[in-house]
Amino acid sequence: MEQEWVNEERGDEGLIEFYSSFKDMFEFFCKNTTIHGTVRLVCSSRNQMKTAFWTLLFLGSFGMLYWQFALLFSQYWTYPVILTMSMHSEPKMFPAVTLCNLDPYRFDLVSEKLAQLDQMAEEAIANLYGYKTSIFSSRYKKDISGKGGSANLSSFSFQLNRHISLVMLKEPDTGSKRKHFKVGFKLCNATGGNCFYKAYSSGVDTIQEWYRFHYMNIMSQLPVIIHISSHEEHIQNLVYSCQYDGEPCRESDYIHFHHQVYGSCYTFNSEGTDLFWKATKPGISYGLSLILKAKPNDHLPLLSTVAGVQVMIHNHNQTPFLEHEWFDIRPGIVTNIGIRQDEVHRLGGNYGKCTVDGEDVDVKLLYNSPYTLQACLHSCFQDKMVKKCGCGYYYYPLPPGAEYCNYNKHPGWGHCFYQLYNKLADHHFRCFAKCPKPCWESWYKLSAGTAKWPSTKSQDWIRQILSRQKGYNSTNNRRDIAKVNIFYQQLNYRSVDESPVYTVNLLLSNMGSQWSLWFGSSVLSVVEMFELLLDIMVLSLIFCYRRVKAKKTLKMAQPLAISSVSLTLENYRAVHEDLAADWNFAWTNQNVGTVAKTKTSDLPFHSICNKTPTPELNPDVVLNGFRHIKDHRVEIDLNS
Repeated sequence: MEQEWVNEERGDEGLIEFYSSFKDMFEFFCKNTTIHGTVRLVCSSRNQMKTAFWTLLFLGSFGMLYWQFALLFSQYWTYPVILTMSMHSEPKMFPAVTLCNLDPYRFDLVSEKLAQLDQMAEEAIANLYGYKTSIFSSRYKKDISGKGGSANLSSFSFQLNRHISLVMLKEPDTGSKRKHFKVGFKLCNATGGNCFYKAYSSGVDTIQEWYRFHYMNIMSQLPVIIHISSHEEHIQNLVYSCQYDGEPCRESDYIHFHHQVYGSCYTFNSEGTDLFWKATKPGISYGLSLILKAKPNDHLPLLSTVAGVQVMIHNHNQTPFLEHEWFDIRPGIVTNIGIRQDEVHRLGGNYGKCTVDGEDVDVKLLYNSPYTLQACLHSCFQDKMVKKCGCGYYYYPLPPGAEYCNYNKHPGWGHCFYQLYNKLADHHFRCFAKCPKPCWESWYKLSAGTAKWPSTKSQDWIRQILSRQKGYNSTNNRRDIAKVNIFYQQLNYRSVDESPVYTVNLLLSNMGSQWSLWFGSSVLSVVEMFELLLDIMVLSLIFCYRRVKAKKTLKMAQPLAISSVSLTLENYRAVHEDLAADWNFAWTNQNVGTVAKTKTSDLPFHSICNKTPTPELNPDVVLNGFRHIKDHRVEIDLNS
C-alpha cells in the first residue's frame, strides 16, 4: 500500500490507485466528470462566495431532479391504462340465440301443491282487493283434492305455510288526502324474531314475489336431476319457421332446456363451431329469421304475466342468464334486431384485476360453462347462502352436499335470503371483490325496430299457410304469432384494448429527459456517480482498516530494557567492543557534562546536556560504523 502512494507522488500509474484523501478524490471527480457545473465547485475555491453559490445551485438542481423522479415513479406505480379503439372487419361466427316461451311447466309431481298455491293466491287477491278472479284454469283445480295424479307431494310431509300471507300495510301519513297502502308479506328468522315485511310500491310486484317465494319452496321438493324428456315440448310448438342465411335450420342446430321461471327454452348455435352459422354478409336477408308461437299459456299465470317470447343473444358456450340480459318479442309484431359486436382486452396484473380463465378465482363455479362474471357472482352467492342459511337458492345450481331451501325444513331461510340478496343488489357483498372481470370479454349491442305483423291484408293467407304446419291452430286474430329477424348490421367490430400509460421504456426516457434538463449529462454520467460512491466506500474501508491496525500495534508495543544490540548479519559488522564500551561509559556519566572519547582522541568533544535519561523504546544500534543517537550521529573512522 505504501508503494501506491509512492507511485502517486512520482507521477507513475499503477494497476489500482486510490486517493490519499477525500478532498483529492472530490477534486478529481469535479474536474473530470461529464456532469455540468461540478467544475465550478473547485475552480473557484479561492472565491468562497462563488463556491457557496455554485454549491447551493448544484444541490438545488439535485433536489429538483429527484423530486421529478419521485413524481414519475408515483405515476408509474399507479399503473394507469389508456384505452385504444380499433375497428376490424372479417367474417364472424353468428352468436348464440336463446328463446323461451315464458310458460314454465307444471310438473305432475308437484301439481297438487301448485293447485293449493293457486287457490291461496285467489283468496289473497279477493281479501285484499275484493276481486274474485278465475285466472287459474279449472283443469288444475282438481289436483287440490289429490286426484290429479298418483305421483305428487301428497305422499310427502311438505305443507304450504299459510302464515306467510299477503297483508295490507298502511304507509305513514304524509298529509295528503289520498291514503297510500302497500301490500307485503311477513318474514321472520328461525326463532320467530327479527321480523320484517317484504313489500313493494306496486301490489302486482308484491303478489308475484309472494307467489314466487312459495313456488320455490314447492319446487325444491323435486329431485335435483329430473328427466323432462316426457314433458319436453317439440320445438315446432314454439318455432313455426326457422331460416338462416336463406337456408332452413336443422334439428342439430339447437338444444333444449327448461327454466324454472321462463319455461321451455331453446338455444341455437350454442357451441359456435358449425360453419353453417358463419356470417359472411351483413343485412337482414343473411341473418336468422324466426316465426314464433306467442300465444300465452295458463300453466302458471302468476309466475309469468308476460305474453310473447323471451330472447337472449349471448356468446357461445355461455350459460344464458335470462333474468339479466333478455328482451321480449311481442305477439302480432315483427321485431328486427341488428347486432354489433364489441370486444375488450384487459391487461390484468398490476394494471387491473381480471382473470383469463377463472382458475385463479377463489370461487368455485357451479355452472358447466366458461368463466363469466354473472356465473361467478351466482356461484359465490349460492356458497354464502348455503353457509349462512343452511340451504341453497332454488334458481341457482347447488354445491356438492347441499339441498334446496324450503320452509318446512328451514323455517327462517326466507328472512336470511332476502337480507343476503339486498346486500348483493346494493353491491355491499364481498362477492364483487372475489369475482373479477374476464381479461377478454365480448358482448353484443342491439338495436331493434318493430312493425305490425302480419298486416290486415296479409294475415289471412299467412294464417292459412301456417295452419298447414304442425303445431299451429288457426285463429281469427294475429295475437298468437310473432316474427323476429336477427342479423349483423355490419361485419366490422370494435375492439377496445388496454395499454399501459407508462411503460418501462417510457419511464426511462422521461428520467433521462429530466437528468439532461437539470445536469445536461447522460447514462455514463450516472455511472460516474456510482463510481464516486464506490470510491468513497473503498477509501472509507481503507482508512478504517488503518486505524484499527494502528490501535492494535500500539497495544502490542512494550518498553525494552536492552542496553545495546549488536547485529550479527554478514553485511553488518559490529564495532570493536572497546569502542562500544567507551560509548557506554560516556552515557553512564550523567551527573555532569561528559565528553565522548575514542582511543585515537581525534574526535571533537561533544558536551552532553545534563538531562535525566528516559528509557529508550529503540536501543542504540551500531551499523557499519554508524551509531544513531537521538538528535545527531557520530561518525567513527575505524582505520585511523
